[in-house]
Amino acid sequence: MELVINKTNLNGMIDIPSDKSISHRSIMFGAIAQGKTTIKNFLRGDDCLSTLKAFKDLGVKIEDDGETITVHGTGFSGLKKAKEAIDVGNSGTTIRLIMGILAGTDFSTELFGDHSIAKRPMNRVMLPINQMGAECSGHDGTEFPPLKVTGTTTLNPIQYDMPVASAQVKSAILFAALQAHGESVIVEKERTRDHTEDMIRQFGGEITVSGKEIRIAGPQILTGQEVIVPGDISSAAFFLTAGLIIPNSQITLNNVGLNPTRTGIIDVIVQMGGNLAIQETGSASNKAGTLTVEKSHLKGIEISGEIIPRLIDELPIIALLATQAEGTTIIRDAEELKVKETNRIDAVATELNKMGANIEPTDDGLIIHGKTPLHGANVTSYGDHRIGMMLQIAALLVKEGTVELEKAEAISVSYPRFFDDLNKLYR
Repeated sequence: MELVINKTNLNGMIDIPSDKSISHRSIMFGAIAQGKTTIKNFLRGDDCLSTLKAFKDLGVKIEDDGETITVHGTGFSGLKKAKEAIDVGNSGTTIRLIMGILAGTDFSTELFGDHSIAKRPMNRVMLPINQMGAECSGHDGTEFPPLKVTGTTTLNPIQYDMPVASAQVKSAILFAALQAHGESVIVEKERTRDHTEDMIRQFGGEITVSGKEIRIAGPQILTGQEVIVPGDISSAAFFLTAGLIIPNSQITLNNVGLNPTRTGIIDVIVQMGGNLAIQETGSASNKAGTLTVEKSHLKGIEISGEIIPRLIDELPIIALLATQAEGTTIIRDAEELKVKETNRIDAVATELNKMGANIEPTDDGLIIHGKTPLHGANVTSYGDHRIGMMLQIAALLVKEGTVELEKAEAISVSYPRFFDDLNKLYR
């Protein structure tokens, strides 16, 4: 696909797609709760639709009238054995979180996905789930999908110090802990996004969080709720960056989720000197706001430590932002980038360097030397939606040559109307 290049004067207002993480969890919580859950502003991207179909396969009645999704919850005990293996598509969130839910069933379930999922490590979830009494195993004894999860109705609680900072792993353990008999204690390596904890409370559950320590006793019964999904800050990040680096631009983004465990990119923009205004519009339980950015003079910074889990999905587009900042930006402690839809450390460095950037990949991050002009090249998303969208924003800076993107279709995973929204800003 040939990308749009050489644009200035990006101006306008965009309604950002719904939050991917919350959309996944809304279906999951609706399914395992008792009674009816209604979901508004659900993200109908490929990944979230994989979660929806997975729970239909497990016997949950789910209706979608195009505006509202209604989930008729069965409770944990009402889930039924799928008639065949469940296809999670490209969704790492689906396969990891559903393992925790399946851990407490009285049947076996097979899970598989696309070629990218087949390369993603699952031991980080399998090990704690197996310690709780379920049986999870990967293909031919490995940690890679396809997986088989054999649940047990007598799950044991767990005391677990997490070796990685991962909201997916934490959430899988929490789903299992809700079904275990007794109190589980989870200690995070670094605090990660807390949508699962928030939604446990929203659905009537009990959970205690003190710093990095989480305590949850089971078994618990959850009750169906109304969920209104805010806009996804990970999707907003691409247009935040465009507004900051494209000359003569001002972009306003509506209804962006502002959960503090997800707003690391806002902290980075401020530290780099970006012109960003925030008008909060949400509630205490549904934090959201309107964000406006303008073309800014940016400076390089170091990004490391406890902020990394708060912006892990935004690091590819932050790397592009850094190519247009004066000085060097260093990203450390981001090993998790290696086990996303692709190895995002290598993918970011390889593809942006093709376009004229000066980026050094490291074992745990990137060293980005700015400010660099970009030129045309043939690039690839590697089937990773966030790499694809990042490369289109990069192409807007290109004045010489064209940019051809392979595997552009991956963008539909989280932002099906991405190119339409971009078109609104320069037409």
